[in-house]
Amino acid sequence: MRKSLIIALGTALAGCSLMPDYQRPEPPVAAQWPETAQQDGVRKAAERKATETDWRSFFPDQRLQTLIAAALEHNRDMRIAAARVEEARALHGITRADRLPGVDATGSGQSARTPGDLSSTGNAVISRRYDIGLSLLSFELDFWGRVKSLDEAALSSFLATEEARRALRLSLVSEVANAYFSLLEMDERTRLAHETVKSREETRTLIARRREVGLAGDLDFLQADGALELVRAELASLQRQQAAAANALVLLVGQQLSSLPAGRALPDQAIVADLAADLPAEVLLQRPDVLAAEKRLIAANANSGAARAAFLPRISLTAGLGTASSALSGLFTGGSESWNFLPALRLPLFDGGRSAAGVDLAEARKVIAVAEYEKTIQQAFREVADLLAARTYLVEQLRAQQAAEKAQSERLRLAEARYKAGISSHLEVLDAQRESFSAQQATVQTRRARVAAAAQLYKALGGGGS
Repeated sequence: MRKSLIIALGTALAGCSLMPDYQRPEPPVAAQWPETAQQDGVRKAAERKATETDWRSFFPDQRLQTLIAAALEHNRDMRIAAARVEEARALHGITRADRLPGVDATGSGQSARTPGDLSSTGNAVISRRYDIGLSLLSFELDFWGRVKSLDEAALSSFLATEEARRALRLSLVSEVANAYFSLLEMDERTRLAHETVKSREETRTLIARRREVGLAGDLDFLQADGALELVRAELASLQRQQAAAANALVLLVGQQLSSLPAGRALPDQAIVADLAADLPAEVLLQRPDVLAAEKRLIAANANSGAARAAFLPRISLTAGLGTASSALSGLFTGGSESWNFLPALRLPLFDGGRSAAGVDLAEARKVIAVAEYEKTIQQAFREVADLLAARTYLVEQLRAQQAAEKAQSERLRLAEARYKAGISSHLEVLDAQRESFSAQQATVQTRRARVAAAAQLYKALGGGGS
C-alpha cells in the first residue's frame, strides 16, 4: 500500500514542470517583400509553390538530373549530415530512456567450504546459495519535470539535425545546378574564344598578304597580331576556368561519372522560375534552415527548465524482488522470497553556486538561440528578396545584352566590309572585333546568371521533393 501511494504521488507530481512555455519570436522582418522584389512579370495565377515542386520537374535537363541524384547519394557532406541525424536520434533515445524505470534480471550462485576446525560440528561443511530476482535501478520520480525537459531538449536537437540535413540537401541540389551551369558557361565561352582565335588568325593572314602587295602597313599587321595574342591569352584563361568548373562539379557529385545522358546547352535549359513568393512570414517559416534554428531554440528553452529544476529535491527509487535457495532446483519450487525497497531523497543545500551558474548558462544559451533564430530569418528574407529582384531584372538585362550583341555583330560586319573597300582603317575593325567578342561573352555570362538565380530561388523558397 505504501509503495502504491508513493508511486501514485510521484506520478501526480511528475506533471509539474519548470520548463517555460515556448513562444515563437515574431519574425524581425517586414510584412511584405521590398517593392523591387514584387516587380516581376510572372503571373501569380501560374506560379508554383517551391515546397511542392520536385527538383526533377524544376530542372528538366536529364544530365543535370543525373548529377544531382548522384550527389545526393555520394556527396560526403550529405553522408556526414545523415550520420549526424542518426547520432542525434540515438542521443534522444538515451535521454528518453531515463523517463522509464530500468529493470534488470539478476541471478547468482555461491559455494563456500568451511574447514572442520572452524565448523561447529567438527566436520568440513560445504554451503551453497543460489539467488534469482528482478531489480529496479535507481529511478528518479520526475516531480519538477527535469527529466522531461531534458527529453524535450534532446528531441528538439534531433529534429533540428533532421531539418539541417534537409537544408543541406536542398543547398546541394542548388550548388550542383550552379556548378553545372558554370561549366556550361565556360564551355560556351571557350567555344566562342576558339572561333575568335580562328577568325583573327584569318585576319592576320589576310593583312600579311595585303602588306606583301603594299595595301597594308606594318602597323596594321602588328595590330592584328597583338589582337590575336590577346584572344589566345583569353582562351587560355577560359580553359583554366573550365577545368576548375569541371573539378568543382566532380567534388560536389562525390565521384567521377561516365555514360551521362545527353545534356542541354545553356540557352536550352528551359527553367521556368514561376515560383510563388507569398507573404514573408509564410515563406520563410517553411525553410528547413529556419525550422532547424527554431528547433534549437526549443531545445534551449527546455534546457532552461531542466536547469531550474536542479534547485529542487530529487527522489529516486531502488527496489528488488527475488528468491534464494541452497539448491539450484529449489529456486522455483521452494526458495525463500526476498525483497528490498530503498527510496532516496537528495536536496541540494550548498554546491558553490553550481546550480545557479547552470541556470545562468541555460538562459544565456537561450538568448543566443533567439538571436540566431532571428538572424537566420533576416538572412533568409534578404536572400529571397535579392533573388526575386534578380528574377525580374536579369530577364531585362539578358534582353538588352542580346540586342547589344546583335548590334556589335552588325557593326563588325560593316567595319570589315569598309576595311576591305579601303574606306576605313584596320583600327576600326579591331575595335569592332573587341566589342563584339566582349558582347558575346557578356551574353553568355548573363544567361548563366539567370538560370543560376532560378536555381538559387528554388532553394531560397524551400524547394521540396525527394
